[in-house]
Amino acid sequence: MTGDTRTPRVAIVNLGCRVNRVEVDLIATQLIDLGCVIVDSAEADVVVINTCAVTGEAQAKTRKAVRHAADLPQSPRVIACGCAANLFAAELRGLAPGVVVEARKDQVSKRVLEAVNLDSIADDRRVPTTHLAISQTPTGRMRPGVKIQDGCDNRCSYCIVWKARGPSQSLASQDVVAAVTQACERGAHEVVLTGINLGSYRTSAGDALGEGMGLDALLAHLLEGTPIDRLRLSSIEPPDVTDSLLAVMARSDGRIAPFLHVCLQSGCDSTLSRMGRLYTTAQFADMVAKARTYLPGVAIETDVIAGFPGEDEHEFARTLSFCREIEFARMHVFRFSKRPGTPAAELRCQVPAPEIASRARQLRILGKEMRDSYVRCLDGTIDNVLVIEEGRAVGGHLVEMGIDPSLRPGTYIQVSLNLNFNLKYMLKAEVHV
Repeated sequence: MTGDTRTPRVAIVNLGCRVNRVEVDLIATQLIDLGCVIVDSAEADVVVINTCAVTGEAQAKTRKAVRHAADLPQSPRVIACGCAANLFAAELRGLAPGVVVEARKDQVSKRVLEAVNLDSIADDRRVPTTHLAISQTPTGRMRPGVKIQDGCDNRCSYCIVWKARGPSQSLASQDVVAAVTQACERGAHEVVLTGINLGSYRTSAGDALGEGMGLDALLAHLLEGTPIDRLRLSSIEPPDVTDSLLAVMARSDGRIAPFLHVCLQSGCDSTLSRMGRLYTTAQFADMVAKARTYLPGVAIETDVIAGFPGEDEHEFARTLSFCREIEFARMHVFRFSKRPGTPAAELRCQVPAPEIASRARQLRILGKEMRDSYVRCLDGTIDNVLVIEEGRAVGGHLVEMGIDPSLRPGTYIQVSLNLNFNLKYMLKAEVHV
């Protein structure tokens, strides 16, 4: 595009987790600020692919996405970032001529400008220097995310993300406050705080809150220092759901969503041990009981892996039984997939794929039963909901529902919830007077 004054057209392809989605919003915002326009891949001069490497299947999807982008008729430049880019840069470069691999997401915008021979723009416009920054929503999401933490110091035996992301690091509290405040100024009513290991958030020396302050203190600071209507925590590890955290949530009068996504992974202690998880089922159950004491009606969601190596019929039965005992509001079920380079991939007694599929199916059936049961408990309650698109809203418990289609997306309103199983979202929200 030498000598071409046309606005650079950039497509962004996202693979992977919630944190990746937040990072994609940030990248898109940076590119728009630098004069680019976000388009579909078929129209793009540059395709940015935010990659994932959490499983072998995810890595395969990454390779497919890179090849597909490189083979588009207009021959766009392809820039790969993210976890797979950090771990397997040479492999990605070898997939197609001219693939650029950028390990640092805060440098993706600069790579895009270089790809279209407009790198001089970077000298005239501000390119953010940290990837721990505010996420705006040029992609259209009504609940912006702010990534306040990255990296992980745990070593779960099935996970490679800690290698890709590095050790835990946290955004300064004053920067979190600024990000949430800016989101409010742009009209956001709900902000989702995200991280790779969110509960490990800790302030460092010189921080506005003081050194070593955790997520609980940060939440209290945000409630006092910003006008945000509702904060929501993304995924958190069981040991990080502490009394002090729950107390802040309970005191917030709904400004912190009554919602916890707490990763279980297995309901059997021997399986948890092989996974390298840092809690037992008894500790998990105690945490849930405590959460329900502080926050009656709290929605507790979880992740469960089916078919982890060595999981026999007894261990799987224990997981099914434990999940039934806990009564989750929602359960996300994943089939175990070998991740080369992790200890779990080398464990003996790998579970056959058909058995993994069968177990995952049983867990999903249970998950649907528990979800229906939880939704029934919301019948007749009052909640503040956010309209996320025409005729569709989401409440504090992260339950989607049908709503008056005349309400504009972005509307934050108090409603009464009424069961209506003929509706796609199971609940019908009516404006509460």
